[in-house]
Amino acid sequence: MVITEILERNAKEFGDDIALVEINPQELEKRHTTWKEYSLIEPSRSGSFRSQLTWREFDAKANRFANLLLTRHIGKGSRVGILLMNCLEWLPIYFGVLKSGAMAVPLNFRYAPDEIKYCLDLADVDLLIFGPEFVGRIESICDSIPRVKSLFYVGEDCPTFAESYFNLVSYCSSRAPAIPLTEDDLAAIYFSSGTTGFPKAIIHAHRSLTHSCLVEQNHHSLRREDTFLCIPPLYHTGAKMHWFGCFLVGARAVLLKGVKPEWIINAVSSERCTVVWLLVPWAQDILDAIDRGEIKLEDYQLDQWRLMHIGAQPVPPSLIKRWKTVFPNQEYDTNYGLSESIGPGAVHLGVENIDHVGAIGKAGYGWQTKIVDDQRNEVKPGEVGELAVKGPGVMLGYYKDEKATREVLSDDGWLFTGDMARADEEGFIYLVDRKKDVIITGGENLYPVQIEDFLRKNDHIKDVAVIGLPDTRLGEIATAIIEVKPDHTLTEEEVNAFCLGMPRYQRPRKIIFAPVPRNPTGKIEKPVLRKRYGVDNLVAREVELRG
Repeated sequence: MVITEILERNAKEFGDDIALVEINPQELEKRHTTWKEYSLIEPSRSGSFRSQLTWREFDAKANRFANLLLTRHIGKGSRVGILLMNCLEWLPIYFGVLKSGAMAVPLNFRYAPDEIKYCLDLADVDLLIFGPEFVGRIESICDSIPRVKSLFYVGEDCPTFAESYFNLVSYCSSRAPAIPLTEDDLAAIYFSSGTTGFPKAIIHAHRSLTHSCLVEQNHHSLRREDTFLCIPPLYHTGAKMHWFGCFLVGARAVLLKGVKPEWIINAVSSERCTVVWLLVPWAQDILDAIDRGEIKLEDYQLDQWRLMHIGAQPVPPSLIKRWKTVFPNQEYDTNYGLSESIGPGAVHLGVENIDHVGAIGKAGYGWQTKIVDDQRNEVKPGEVGELAVKGPGVMLGYYKDEKATREVLSDDGWLFTGDMARADEEGFIYLVDRKKDVIITGGENLYPVQIEDFLRKNDHIKDVAVIGLPDTRLGEIATAIIEVKPDHTLTEEEVNAFCLGMPRYQRPRKIIFAPVPRNPTGKIEKPVLRKRYGVDNLVAREVELRG
């Protein structure tokens, strides 16, 4: 079964049930009202606080867009770029691309114009659909992307250089186009997160998408009665592929436009959400808001919230201990994956393994794992090596980059992730760090994640990143960039005293107090930090920060 058939089945079996809900809390602020005061009026009106789609409407919208694409000769062999903020139209557009036989090419909404152009050129995009937030960026490059034959605009007041998506689809049939699809057909191009420079274009077949549905449903026992709260950007594999488990069983999803702690808790309460996927910073912000008394849990209905899970980055065990103290009746899980393995689930902890918090788990449903040395020979338990995964969700390769593909993908299907890890005697895998982030100081390997996990135990620290900076004697030294919690203070002397609890060789040699930049998927942007605090800027920057 290809993934478009799941949507058609849901439309037939659960047609009048709500499939998607969009919540835009900023609309409340414009109206100077509170979440509780708001009463639902015109739920399907565009731009309202809350809007929704049934499964039948979802499928019909996807069919209309697929038929529109086919009238423009966009089908198998074509690529359609999607540059939208999370909204109710996002997923029907995505599925419309798939139903046409074309490849969906989701784009990061933070891309600058040159990055958008780079990705459109790299992926040979034939048609781009974009939203109002990107008018200026697209207008600045529209004359330099000649391969893009059409620009469709999703919103009101269509710019003159584009065509109105809403006007065009209104004339198209809502019946499914007769385009035969198999699991071997190409489905999507996703871009790597770009934390190391311009991203690579990752090719996935329909098999990958279908497998991600099975993985997520299997890992979290999702059922039709569940409601999934989706907060991360839909252009990334993590958000969609976690939702795919609910999609498989016809369960409802809520798209929340915003990450404020009170918005998340309000959405869980008002929409009776049962499953929520968070990034580490969001979970920390929720706990901090509860600690400050800004969120009083007794004001909300949260008894139905059965599962909180986290992924996309190493998860500090101290965070989960805090979370379980505040939410003792919730199950917790973590999933590991990467865009090259169609997002989450290649490695999976499992709610039954809460005693192994800190591990990312074992091979996920339908997946295999191994940890290898530089010669790609398996290492012994306890030894650090590179994590490799194999399964139906592995990418076909990097588009137009055979060299990069050969570097990470073996002939027998193993994907070498670039993540350093170790396995214990029971087979549980622990992330150590990114291979490229390992710091070599005086001939000793330091793994920044281990140092970061230790520092996050300090109650005054909101976030921390550890990078290596050049040193004439040791080669590199570990430098901790520390973001202090609001209304807290912390000195370098206090940090150094706290670090006495870790081995001497692991202790940071330099401390910098500053914000920690993260990309939309929650990953620390360490290349940004290396550039910002490089050897030429470090002294001046330290003087500036200390004021």
